[in-house]
Formats: sequence, structure tokens, C-alpha cells
Amino acid sequence: MRYADIIIDNSVSDLDRTFQYVIPEELADWIAPGVRVTVPFGPKSIKGMVIGLSDEPAVDPDRLRAVKAVSDRDLAMDGQLLELAKWMADYYGCTLNQALKTVQFSKKKVATGRARKKQAVPKQSGRPPVVLNGEQRAAFEKILNAWPKPALLYGVTGSGKTEVYMELIEEMRRRGRQTILLIPEISLTYQNLVRFYDRFGERVACVNSRLSEGERYEAFERAKQGEIDVMIGPRSALFTPFARLGLILIDEEHDTAYHSDTAPRYDAGTVALKRAELAGAGVVFGSATPSLGTYRNALRGDYTLAVMRGRAKKDAHLPAVTIVDLRKELKEGNKSIFSRTLREAMEDRLARREQVMLFLNRRGYAGFVSCRSCGRVIRCPHCDVSLTAHRNGRLVCHYCGYSVPMPDRCPVCGSPYIAGFGLGTQKVESAVAKQFPGARVLRMDADTTTAKDAHAKLLAAFAAGEADVLIGTQMIVKGHDFPNVTLVGILAAELSLYADDFRAAERTFQLLTQAAGRAGRADKPGSVIIQTYDPENTAIVTAAAQDYERFYAEESANRRLLAYPPEGEMMAVLVRDAAEEKALAEAERLAAAARALHKGVTVIGPSPAGVAKVKDQFRVVFYVKSGRRSDLTEIREQLEKERDLLLQIDIL
Repeated sequence: MRYADIIIDNSVSDLDRTFQYVIPEELADWIAPGVRVTVPFGPKSIKGMVIGLSDEPAVDPDRLRAVKAVSDRDLAMDGQLLELAKWMADYYGCTLNQALKTVQFSKKKVATGRARKKQAVPKQSGRPPVVLNGEQRAAFEKILNAWPKPALLYGVTGSGKTEVYMELIEEMRRRGRQTILLIPEISLTYQNLVRFYDRFGERVACVNSRLSEGERYEAFERAKQGEIDVMIGPRSALFTPFARLGLILIDEEHDTAYHSDTAPRYDAGTVALKRAELAGAGVVFGSATPSLGTYRNALRGDYTLAVMRGRAKKDAHLPAVTIVDLRKELKEGNKSIFSRTLREAMEDRLARREQVMLFLNRRGYAGFVSCRSCGRVIRCPHCDVSLTAHRNGRLVCHYCGYSVPMPDRCPVCGSPYIAGFGLGTQKVESAVAKQFPGARVLRMDADTTTAKDAHAKLLAAFAAGEADVLIGTQMIVKGHDFPNVTLVGILAAELSLYADDFRAAERTFQLLTQAAGRAGRADKPGSVIIQTYDPENTAIVTAAAQDYERFYAEESANRRLLAYPPEGEMMAVLVRDAAEEKALAEAERLAAAARALHKGVTVIGPSPAGVAKVKDQFRVVFYVKSGRRSDLTEIREQLEKERDLLLQIDIL
């Protein structure tokens, strides 16, 4: 007699353990780890997954019930993905069932009777493969010679990282290995994908949020059957069931889209390293603005570092960048959205029938308060993040709870021009229409991209020359290549600096560098104009100079001073309840418990979360810092046992 250890399909954490069942003889050939089954559980039948087999019963065999049926026999999870799910459950503190559901691809097939079809392939352009230039060839060989050691491909915007990816994929194919290419969802455009279909034809598949569950199932099933060599998609593509995985490529690896905001709250880069370890595969992180943690690992030798400093196209060069001080503009009587420098540059480009992109940097924007005269923002003296304006007339730090009354004058220069920031994309669009009445304008933001494929259609229209000016937030700066764009105007460059997040400077540098990289990507020279009230800020100055190394050095020093990641370990603990007083009391109790567990840790807060109320639930947060991740893991496990209210814990 054989027995199966089965995890029940249930979200209740108390049931997040295996239950043993007898394997009937008629099902013995079908049951293996990773197979989904139906079992009796209490008075009803329920689905579950086999995660282990045994010849010995854990209890009296007469007390064990038998597996009733095997379901979805063709959807068994392979051993590597099963091990990956177990690791994720332990590493991220989620239930094993949550991890299994994340790793397992959709079990819903297309409607009965519908013929199985292959995913539609974009029309191939017939262009020959690009021949790598010297820098690209050197990067390719350096990564390949060290494979499967993880690597960072650090190349300036327009340096041709995609061509290096394709050569690496081709080499994997020659070795009989398969490749996963992760791309932020917003960059999964026809323009980007067609290059891979040109090169690899029907051996490529793509998954994205616009596909139905049936279409996603078909794509993953093709991968499982060995019908494709390359899967392209957002972070969920990481769990493609390739049997001979050789490489995981993570493009724009710094992008926050690679972090899941639902349980398990995993980081795709971290999980990719574990998946690659299980498969004997390599991982390549690619970016013009690597995250501090990734670059730190490369400098320490944990990753191979391959650098490309020049643009790939023969006549393309990095754009000329000008920083405009909006404080001077205000003193000289210019209160409009456009500085005189930007207005004149736009007039020139429009007269030459070239295109302009206007980027409004609202990422992470919160209700910060700044002075338009001196540019200062009111910050927490303890946490080095901006204070957020609340409706009760007070400014609050969402890390430690520090609070001061809203001033009516700037505490630095005494100016009355102190307030929250109120610029949006619609206001910019109106200003463009008024200043440049003949310009054709497209606006891309949350309001204009709600319809299916609206994002891709807007970008395609701009690429086809149907508009002169494209206005948008961060969604317009991610990896797009428009040869006729010769001017990028960055409005209020410092806005994202004042998010209540210790990573605000890093995110700002990345956004500004990526935005500037949209200009001058072909034979026409490009210009970038950065408008700001804080022109001396390191993130802005280094982004304008495309000087990542200087930014990294200064930001890393700041992180060390305050023990913020990656120079220390940090965990966020969020408590939720319909009663504000209960949520605060529970957060204070758990924060005290965390302090008591480890004398060497630092606990910050509790304080109202950045978004203090969601769906009638009040949210209170505190943070725990330590030099060792093991301390945070121990505290997390203990707090989960002691909690009385809804709890969310993220190790940052």
C-alpha cells in the first residue's frame, strides 16, 4: 500500500499542511508529486495537490481515507516548480497553497469542441538579424563564458540590450535549452515583440494580462510539450513549465512591476535565481538603471558585470540635457507650466515636424508640501522621507508617525508660496493646446488607457506620426523607441523624490534616466529639458548626466547611514481593521513584541499607512530593521502566531 501527502486547496492558514491519503490501486499509475486530485475532506470532496509519496502511514491506516479521483492528468506540476513553490512559501511567509497557485499555470482549458490553436504570430518584417557591434559582442561573450553564473547587463538607453538577449537565446537553442524573457507588462508592445518573432518565428510564445485563461493555458501547454523555445511575458511567465530551461532574462530589472503586491509577495528577480538554481540555468538582469541591490551584487562579484556605454545605432548619441531652475522662472514672472527654454524648444521641433514627449513625473506622488520659491520640501527629521499633508491640517511621516502642523509660510525662506502640488496630465494637455494650437496631441494616463488595447493603440498612433506631442506619466518612458522624437520635456522632475518611501531617490533617478533616453534614438540629435524646483538634487543631476556610478555611490552611502536596504534588512508590518483604535492598538502590541524578540533590531512606528483606509479597513504600519534577514524571518513567524487582526508582512 502506498500513501500520498496532499495539500488541500484551501486558503485557511490553519489547514496549510499536508494530509495523508491512501492511494487506490486503480489510481497508482497516475498519482505522483505535482498531480491534482480529488479527496474526501470532512463531509465533502475537495481538490488538492500531491506533494509527496510514502510507503509508510503517518497514523493508523484504518483512519486514513482514500483518494477519490485524479483530475487534470495532463497538468501535473513538474518537480522543479513544486520545489520552487515550497521554497517560496518558506521564504516569503505565505501558505504553501498560495505558492502552489502562483506557480501552477491555469487549469482551465478552452471550450469543449474548440480546436486547439497555436497563438497567433505577428507578421514577420523580413528584416535580417542585427549584427552585434563591438560592445554588444563583448557583453554577449562575457555573459556566456560565465554561464550559468548570474549576470548584470548594464547598458545605457539605446545601447542594444535586446540584440544581446536574442544572441543569448540563439545560443541556448543551439544547446537544446529554453529561455524565459521577462518584460514589464507595459512594455509588451507589438513594436517590441515583432523583433523576437522575426528572429525565432513560431518557436516564440507570449503571455500577458490581455489573454484569456484558455489562451494562457494553450501557451503554457505548448511550452510543456516542447513546441516553443522562448516564452516572453511579465512576472507570471517565470513559471513557464520548460523541461530544459537554460536562461532567464529579466529586462528593465529595476521595474517595480516585478514585485507582487498579493500573497506571495515575491520579487521576480529573487525567485528567478532560485528557479535557475533548480534547473541548472543562468539569469541575466538587464537595465540602464539597475536597482541598487543588483548593482551591488555585481560589484561584489556575485554576478558577472557586462557594461555597454554607447548607443547601438551608428549615428545615435545620448541626448543633450538641460536642467531648468523653476525657482528662477517664478522670480522672473513666468508662472506657466512651460519654462521659456522648453517653450522655445517645442516651437522649434514642431516647426521641423519632429515629435515631442512631455513626461509628468507623478510616480509615487503623495500629498507632500513644497515651497515654490526655494524648492524645499518639509521632511521627517528622523526618517529622511517627505511628510504627507492630511485633511486635519497636519503633516505626518508614514514611517514613524512624526507630525507637525501645516505651516502657512515656508519654514526655510518665509515665502507664502508653500502648498501641495496640483499638476496633472489633463492640465498639461490644456496648456499645450493653448500654447501650441496647431499641435496634434495624444495624452496617455489612467483615464485614456482603460479600454482594451488602448495603451498599444495610442503608442502605435504616435509611432505612425499621427500626433506631434505625447503627454503622459511613467507609462510613456518604458522601453519605447520612436525615431522621430527629438525632444523630451520632463515636467516637475522632483515630484517622485517626495514619495514617502526610502527608495524615492532611486526611483526618481531611474525614471528621469529612462525618460531622457527616449530622445535622439536614431540619426536626429535629441535634447532633454528637465524642469525642477530642486536643480541641485543628486538624483536629478546624475540622471541628467547619465552618471549611474555617481548616483549609486552617493545613494548607497545614504542607505548605509540609515540601514535601509540593500545596506540592511527591513520588514514592513501592516495591520488592518474596521476600527481604527483596534488597528493601532494591535500594531503597538506587535511592535513591542518585535522589540522584545530581538534586542538588536530597530522598530520604527507604528503610524498610519500611506493610504490610511482601504475598503473600510484602517491600515497601520510599522517597520523592523536588522543587519540579518534571519532575525526578520524569526520575528515574522512569531508575529503571525501572535496576531489577532488581519496582518500583512513584507520583507523589503
